[in-house]
Amino acid sequence: MSEFANAMEVFKLLDKSNCRKCNEQTCLAFASKVFLGDKPLNQCPVLSREVIEQYQGRQKKKMTIEAYRESLLADLKNEIKSCDLEFSAQRVGGVFSKGKLTIRIFGKRFSIDRDGNMFSDIHINPWVSASVLGYVLHCKGVPLTGKWIPFRELEGGHERNGLFVQRSEKPLKKIADTYTRLFEDLILIFNGKKVENHYESDISLVLYPLPKFPMLICYWKPEDGLASDLHLFFDSSADMNATIDIVYGIAAGIVVMFEKISLKHGVAL
Repeated sequence: MSEFANAMEVFKLLDKSNCRKCNEQTCLAFASKVFLGDKPLNQCPVLSREVIEQYQGRQKKKMTIEAYRESLLADLKNEIKSCDLEFSAQRVGGVFSKGKLTIRIFGKRFSIDRDGNMFSDIHINPWVSASVLGYVLHCKGVPLTGKWIPFRELEGGHERNGLFVQRSEKPLKKIADTYTRLFEDLILIFNGKKVENHYESDISLVLYPLPKFPMLICYWKPEDGLASDLHLFFDSSADMNATIDIVYGIAAGIVVMFEKISLKHGVAL
């Protein structure tokens, strides 16, 4: 019997009641854990014995996060093969030419062909690669609202906000505290743009990781015994032009990029 191809195959077996009896916040979170091999299918108290016996043999052994990212990337590339890239170009804010869809990632050209192969002038880590493919598949092309909101206010963001803060905001704040050229490099390397200081922050910077997906970084410097602070905000259309997984992946990918840049400059984090 073949293994589950993705978390959605597990999710379809569940009753979607989010009863939390499995100690997960949602059925989707439980499905992800089952797919990754972190939890057995029989920990869902709602599933019948017949369903468990039929499908428990399809569960994978526990995957590393690296293996999961590679698996996710492979699944997305397969989905891209059935996506009309030429038709999608306007929806995602890109152009189609010579068999490739090209969009701007942090202002840099990034192209995808019909087989899901990616071409770019900058190094793109697996977190960002998966997010870009997901964006092409799921972006609805909704106009930007200009209203900035935190991750927790996006659809599906409340349940994952704690993990988002730990994997994105806190490590990015640590980089900002120790790597004094962070914001200059965000402007130089990633085409960031300084904007008027939002929420009384000392520095406010807007990045465009994807054409219809801007991100606002606000940083407060340490002062008078108060610790520094950093928060990320997203246009309120973000959960229409990207799924919550894409938002999370982009933010986590930026942190990975700057951790590597910091180390290259001899900054100990």
